[in-house]
Amino acid sequence: MTETKYKTEKRKANVGERILITNAVYSAGRYKNGDVLKVTHCTENGVRAGFIHNIWRGEYEVIVEEHTPIPNLDEMDCDELVALSESVMEALRKRSYKNGYDQGRIDVEIEAPESDQQKRDEIVAQAKEDVRELLNSANGYDHEFIVNSAKRAVVYLRKVAGRTSAGLRGIAKCSPNDCFNAHIGKAIALRRALRLEVPTEYLNVPQPTEIRVGDYVEHFVGTEPMVVSSEDKFPTIDNPFIGLAFVNEYSRMFKITDDSRAGEGE
Repeated sequence: MTETKYKTEKRKANVGERILITNAVYSAGRYKNGDVLKVTHCTENGVRAGFIHNIWRGEYEVIVEEHTPIPNLDEMDCDELVALSESVMEALRKRSYKNGYDQGRIDVEIEAPESDQQKRDEIVAQAKEDVRELLNSANGYDHEFIVNSAKRAVVYLRKVAGRTSAGLRGIAKCSPNDCFNAHIGKAIALRRALRLEVPTEYLNVPQPTEIRVGDYVEHFVGTEPMVVSSEDKFPTIDNPFIGLAFVNEYSRMFKITDDSRAGEGE
């Protein structure tokens, strides 16, 4: 089968340009060699492509030109010809559906946009991965996160191994009206300590809309935070809790104040 060929340059990419991954070293499985991505942000040492952070300078080349060569049918074997014909038919079907939809002749199902909860879940997952990558790239240091859920704050301290004094310090504090999430707080505090750009997604993450086991909720009339538990597994007696089924039944009466769910994915 024919493959798209790219002419590339080894240089720092600009926002809006497309890059070809050629040396995926720090991808953690989020991208691989041969992937083509569009740059959405530039950082000191690399670029971002959507929710993919920290694509380092040496992992990509900037695409400046591309073309797909015309296949030589005489050189293709039977399996390749079958695959090519299937690809052509699929392209024709898609064009037919698109034309029909544009002219109002058929009803094409349009994928629903992501909900606020889905967007938040993705940003939390990205924050966890971000912290792992940044810590793994900082050898020779001791790292400490101080999470204070009551004050809705996270502090990051970086120390030279074997020393007690902190060399770098970063702080993240959650707005009183927002839901606290320790994972996002850790990513913000760590990036601030390292003098790295904080993605706007971390600072403007949507609020959660789905109550889950492990979340902390408060009643709108004012109560102390209660951890949401499944009916078959309650927390220790000294930890105020409330059942998931009850909270979901009367969800309008509760507000999610902390969806860190300590111990999950850490």
